[in-house]
Amino acid sequence: MNFNFEAKSDKIGVFYLEGNLIGEHDGMPLTDAFNEQMENGILNFALNLSDLKHINSSGLGVFITLLTKARKKGGELVLVGPSDYIRNLMLITKLNSIFTIFPTIDSAVEALGQNDQS
Repeated sequence: MNFNFEAKSDKIGVFYLEGNLIGEHDGMPLTDAFNEQMENGILNFALNLSDLKHINSSGLGVFITLLTKARKKGGELVLVGPSDYIRNLMLITKLNSIFTIFPTIDSAVEALGQNDQS
């Protein structure tokens, strides 16, 4: 899996995920980059899933880990633009009740900005 990071403000960042998130080998670099951004003061994150092709239970575990880390620091993590496959997987695992899913980066950043002000 490949990913890029873009800071949208001093407290909001977006990770753009590409490829497959299937195991610790794929998840560790993302977790390390996430931790680094949290150390830099970013607490609210969006994961853009529009180019993520496949995810398995280990990948879902990475999402849960990142969400937990963000919330422990008073931040939030949301998902953006999952494919029908990933959206259906979220439904089957009932993770759609834990994660907020947005259709666009702009809508996610706007919502995270409101979280940042509270």
